[in-house]
Amino acid sequence: MPFITTTDGTEIFYKDWGPKTAQPIVFHHGWPLSADDWDNQLMFFLGQGFRVIAHDRRGHGRSTQTDTGNDMDTYVDDVKQLVSKLDLKGAIHVGHSTGGGEVTRYVARAEPGRVSKAVLISAIPPIMLKSDSNPGGTPIEAFDAYRAGVAGNRAQVYLDIASGPFYGFNRTGVLPIEGVIRNWWRQGMMGGIKAQYDCIKVFSETDFNEDLKQIDVPTLVIHSEDDQIVPYADSAPLAVKLLKQGQLKTYSTLPHGCPATHPDEINADILNFIRGEQVGVAAEAAPALVAEPLPA
Repeated sequence: MPFITTTDGTEIFYKDWGPKTAQPIVFHHGWPLSADDWDNQLMFFLGQGFRVIAHDRRGHGRSTQTDTGNDMDTYVDDVKQLVSKLDLKGAIHVGHSTGGGEVTRYVARAEPGRVSKAVLISAIPPIMLKSDSNPGGTPIEAFDAYRAGVAGNRAQVYLDIASGPFYGFNRTGVLPIEGVIRNWWRQGMMGGIKAQYDCIKVFSETDFNEDLKQIDVPTLVIHSEDDQIVPYADSAPLAVKLLKQGQLKTYSTLPHGCPATHPDEINADILNFIRGEQVGVAAEAAPALVAEPLPA
């Protein structure tokens, strides 16, 4: 299996498929998952002729189960080292949830020529935690409950999350997909509990406001109003207003984990955006949102 070793000795697992001369798409996974969460997207875009890359964040999946360095700046430094190792230029970076935060900070700090476009799906920016400056955010008690659950019995908590709010399987009329639930649980249990525990602070408290302002490449923000993990109103509409070239694609009934439950819709959005088509509402018109309902 391919790995890079970072400057602090951490081994980062990655997948790199397709022609090395093709345009690269780099996928960044959410908490507490791995590169495997992008299986559908990797196969789809590989079939479209792209070079597809996905890595396991430190402490997650097959990468080193680190007890230190579990913070957004270090995550991004790891990405920089991977990008340098593979010498990626003009890449499209796609991030889901916590991975959307990783994409945001990486793209804001990337070397010139490394990035051409970005896609944020159900992503955590600008910041999740409720505060005086972010009154619509999620209270700290919700994240403390995550920490208590992970430390106390993460196997059960991960099963509860996957079979409930992450994929919207707790919604009336939505049939659970057993394979999706088991795959989420499998990925979560592959990683290290210390890194995953630390990452709760990362995804809840990292402030991306300034990063969003620094991004100067076209960026597509995809989010659903029924996201039960990263609330829509405190994320996507606020993030797109800070982007220089942002588009917002709003769904009404898709779950947080929509790349796994609705890959056809999400893959089409990404592909059309890469091709230069207008997928969502441009940043200047962001207040006039148009929701597009789809069956959940």
